Amino acid sequence: MEIFATEDYRILAKLNEGVQNLHADLFPEFFKVHNLAEITEFFKSVVDKPEHHFFVVKDIEELVGYAWIEIKNIPEGPIKKAFRLGYVHQVSINEEKRNKGYGSFLIHKIASFARENNLSRIELDYWIDNKNARSFYEKLGFVKFREHVYMDV
Repeated sequence: MEIFATEDYRILAKLNEGVQNLHADLFPEFFKVHNLAEITEFFKSVVDKPEHHFFVVKDIEELVGYAWIEIKNIPEGPIKKAFRLGYVHQVSINEEKRNKGYGSFLIHKIASFARENNLSRIELDYWIDNKNARSFYEKLGFVKFREHVYMDV
């Protein structure tokens, strides 16, 4: 098992299929089903931004997942102190490879990346109905510190 950084938007677009379709299944009112051409163009527009970083998990010759991290520099202002954090936009492991340690390995890589870049923390969010994600992140030591709520009107 190895993890490497990539800017290959084609790889990322293919690896995105599982997480994109999971979101589309859970919340069809918000998410589209994975469309390789559209997702490829999306990742193509993001990979060269210096604050965005992508890691791919490889097992032998097979790519099994990826993570997308953004370094956020929060400036000091009248309300908040300045800080830097790593925001994890997505972590995705191919469905048939889940529960085999790949996701944990990827999160540990993200934590190392955060330390190497002097980030104060890693933040992420997941949909409340995604019980597998909640369980996974809790097991790895992530702690809830904010609730995000909504009201349909």
